[in-house]
Amino acid sequence: METETLHQSISMFGMFKDSGLFMQILILGLIFASVWCGMIIIDKWFSFRKIRADMKDFEKKFWSGGSLESLYTTYAKSVKNPLATIFVAAIQEWRRSTKESKGKKATIKLSERVDKVMQIAIDKQVDKMETRMTFLASTGSVAPLLGLLGTVWGIMDAFSSIGATQSTNIAAVAPGVAEALLTTAVGLIAAIPAVIAYNKLTNDIDRMAQRMETFAGELGAILSRQAETSVEE
Repeated sequence: METETLHQSISMFGMFKDSGLFMQILILGLIFASVWCGMIIIDKWFSFRKIRADMKDFEKKFWSGGSLESLYTTYAKSVKNPLATIFVAAIQEWRRSTKESKGKKATIKLSERVDKVMQIAIDKQVDKMETRMTFLASTGSVAPLLGLLGTVWGIMDAFSSIGATQSTNIAAVAPGVAEALLTTAVGLIAAIPAVIAYNKLTNDIDRMAQRMETFAGELGAILSRQAETSVEE
């Protein structure tokens, strides 16, 4: 009978129910952070998967040999991926600037303006991809510390209870120590997936950013050659 009572008292729900208000708030906060991180991870996974597919489709159309004007017409009203955004921004700037372009100096300035516009578009796309990533990083670094804080707090409370009752019986000590360790366990449960996901998603963002930089360089070279050809003519 005593064993059954002890088992019930140190169950997860029992420990949470028997813990103090501070510990309960801490545990609920960590659980909320864990759930929110899970939602962010799922959203990012599907979002990045779609972005990569759209980028691949756009690159296929871009290198198919069709004219840039027809491709611009297709994507100008409905931009669906980062590469298309960079392309549309570059063509719009190129169109505006070629009317003012006269001579080699103007061509050089045109190339610089187009490169600048594309870099701004890249930065905006990367910033968009990085939204809510800070929460993952913060959870991964702060959750274990909050769990440790709860453990220290719980152990102090357990020792105070032991001192008050002057009992070192395992049945009296175990529930308090178990309650103290609960916050560390919850903190690690919240932190570990957040850290793994943050590293994976950050690597995905870096790879897509590099892909955008490469495309911008290739597009800039194509537009620069077209500008030089129009000047020579």
